[in-house]
Amino acid sequence: MEDEDKIEESSVNLLGSSGSGGDGGGGGDRRWVDGSEVDSESPPWSLLDEHEGTQGYGSLRRRLVKKPKRVDSFDVEAMSIAGAHGHHTKDLSTWRTLALAFQTLGVVYGDMGTSPLYVFADVFTKVPMESEVDVLGALSLVMYTIALLPLAKYVFVVLKANDNGEGGTFALYSLICRYAKVSMLPNRQPADEQISSFKLKLPTPELERALNIKENLERKSSLKTLLLLLVLMGTSMIIGDGILTPAISVMSAVSGLKGQVPGFGTNAMVILSIVILAGLFSIQRFGTSKVGFMFAPVLALWFFSLGSIGVYNILKYNITVFKAFNPAYVYWFFKKNKKEAWSCLGGCVLCITGAEAMFADLGHFSVRAIQIAFTFVVFPCLLLAYMGQAAYLMTYPDSSERIFYDSVPDSLFWPVLVIATLAAMIASQAMISATFSCVKQSMALGCFPRLKIIHTSRKRMGQIYIPVINWFLMIMCILVVSIFQSTTDIANAYGEVSSFTCLLTGQAFSKYFVFVLPFVMPLSSIAEVGVMLVSTTLVTLVMLLIWQTNLFLALCFPLVFGSIELLYMSAVLSKLLEGGWLPLVFASFFLCVMYTWNYGSVLKYQSEVREKISMDFMLELGSTLGTVRVPGIGLLYNELVQGIPSIFGQFLLSLPAIHSTVVFVCIKYVPVPVVPQEERFLFRRVCPKDYHMFRCVARYGYKDVRKEDHHAFEQLLVESLEKFLRREAQDLALESNLNDQEFDSISTISRDSGVQAGDGNNDLRIPFLHDERFNEAETSASQEIDSAALPPSMMSVDEDPSLEYELSALREAMDSGFTYLLAHGEVRAKKNSFFLKKLFINYFYAFLRRNCRAGTANMSVPHMNIIQVRMTYMV
Repeated sequence: MEDEDKIEESSVNLLGSSGSGGDGGGGGDRRWVDGSEVDSESPPWSLLDEHEGTQGYGSLRRRLVKKPKRVDSFDVEAMSIAGAHGHHTKDLSTWRTLALAFQTLGVVYGDMGTSPLYVFADVFTKVPMESEVDVLGALSLVMYTIALLPLAKYVFVVLKANDNGEGGTFALYSLICRYAKVSMLPNRQPADEQISSFKLKLPTPELERALNIKENLERKSSLKTLLLLLVLMGTSMIIGDGILTPAISVMSAVSGLKGQVPGFGTNAMVILSIVILAGLFSIQRFGTSKVGFMFAPVLALWFFSLGSIGVYNILKYNITVFKAFNPAYVYWFFKKNKKEAWSCLGGCVLCITGAEAMFADLGHFSVRAIQIAFTFVVFPCLLLAYMGQAAYLMTYPDSSERIFYDSVPDSLFWPVLVIATLAAMIASQAMISATFSCVKQSMALGCFPRLKIIHTSRKRMGQIYIPVINWFLMIMCILVVSIFQSTTDIANAYGEVSSFTCLLTGQAFSKYFVFVLPFVMPLSSIAEVGVMLVSTTLVTLVMLLIWQTNLFLALCFPLVFGSIELLYMSAVLSKLLEGGWLPLVFASFFLCVMYTWNYGSVLKYQSEVREKISMDFMLELGSTLGTVRVPGIGLLYNELVQGIPSIFGQFLLSLPAIHSTVVFVCIKYVPVPVVPQEERFLFRRVCPKDYHMFRCVARYGYKDVRKEDHHAFEQLLVESLEKFLRREAQDLALESNLNDQEFDSISTISRDSGVQAGDGNNDLRIPFLHDERFNEAETSASQEIDSAALPPSMMSVDEDPSLEYELSALREAMDSGFTYLLAHGEVRAKKNSFFLKKLFINYFYAFLRRNCRAGTANMSVPHMNIIQVRMTYMV
């Protein structure tokens, strides 16, 4: 634009005897405005009138001119509206908890449960088995790894850091965001803290330290960015693991048929793996509950087999393996083998692959169900399985390469082979479900493009299915399998190092699988240990900031568990050249996607805040808004929680008329899992009463279901608006009554005296609302005023003529129908922006916005009820 100081829009003809903004209907030169490029740094709009012509149908040319920034005195918080629905309860019966615990076997613990197939086989490729110390030392290392990380860390600590039953890195981030204002999107309101699920029960012994941490996090933007990147990194690693785990699990299962079925070669194995992967991802649409009940019996039988075979081997071969409970064997193991012992940690960490799924999948189940299943089924069965294998190795040390099936009694070989094949296929379910949960959470918190989400359970809100992610994972898994097939020429570089070559059949595989295993073994390990480190860091912050744990205990958590995880990370990073770079590539891709979306969304929101229309502009227009007000309700969707969005000016300039009632609807996600229905809406009035304009902030948690039919949503919105109008009249009557009686005990009157006058918002000076805003009382902002405590003169507010007029006007507008006013926004970097910003905003972020789920797709609204105006934001 040539003139940087003026933003000029098209002419709109108005009906009236003069050109001063009377009611107008249309005629003359009227055109639709696509939307012009708006400088995001321009202050709020103002109005300049230019009369053109002296005819009865006057023409008013609107020019939006820069004005000094003013405080929007109408941005006063109102109250939330009570609905008809109660809170969602998380209490579960004993039988329901046990049923969920049974389902967790088929969803959460498949990956960890199949680790006995290959852990010792991989460990003893790095360490020669020369004495009892080697076997008992490796066994002790595996046992204490399982006891410390999955059991001590996750079951007893991390699972308790859930966010109202939701787990994962974003759940930890939402906890931190609720207590400290560290979110990159500045749309938090004081009224959000009144949501029942928002409040945190804070102890006080370490309060001063927690407040210092909170102050530092809120003050330093670099710490906010670092915290966000840490969360995004952990989430991207989980998603990357969701790509690799199914491919690895299915291939390891199918490869067991080689050598047992005549003519079953590499090509057949690849084709069968692809078919199984397609089937595995195809059944995800039936939901976690059905999949869990279908898979759980197989995994339950698998764990029973592990425990039974382990007991059999211990009693038959060597009962002295119980000496491995002495942790001194770990020290002797490292003392004897030194560097080789450190190298074998990369194989030892495979015994806890899938441990992070215990926390990430928490939203699909419950804390108690996951704790019960691991403590009483998974943990003892795994210990017995590893102890049984160690007992067999102490008798037959040459069987390390095929330890699992060699230790199986001959009469059980084929049944165990079938169960192991099925269990290995199911093992990937944990990371698939965790990926769905992580994407849903990141999407709700503004860190992932909008996608279609299907809730597959009426009872468990966390059980979801995301079609796009599901098919993306399937395609990537098939590509991984295909790439392995096409890169067999690299097999010679690894020779016979694979400890997995004789894993399932006891016979040598082709050079295909000799290549595959040394390539894929580090993949899951790097992603798994990386997520564990992120979780350790975030839980430590939760301990210090929210739980306010004793400083010594809070520091012991990262010192103990973080040290162990860093040790394992150092070992698995040494395998980068052996294929460990692949999960980092996937994680980096998703990290870029999530950070780009968050970065662009924050810039767009900041632009809208700077562009919001000033109250001077609205007051100069008058109650007619300079156009015709026709019956109907216009729902203008925007992202602002305060102020009037600039897109409203585009609608005024573009449309020949505007609705008699306008509601600015803001769909806002707050950092809580669920917002109760009765606390969903936050209403307030915009402009004086005769404007009939309101703001509605519809608040959702990151687990909430947004599947409302538009008729039901409209009905609920109007009912809530009526309640708001009645309560507003009631509060105003109460204020007037108290002022007349001059009660000395009302301290809020003096507080209201500081509100700016002269802007037409005297009707919003509601002392009890201001008291709610500043008071730390326990009462929710949505609590209704007890009508029994009101004076008799205030009980008949329905007789208020102005209230009756507003209610009748609202009903008339509702009868005329609803229109959805949406902005088709485009975000562009300013010309003087640096190159990387232009690259990310103009290309990457623009590509994500064009291909994500549009706002209209989230609403089941007929297209004839939607009006869209294009607007470009320069950021």
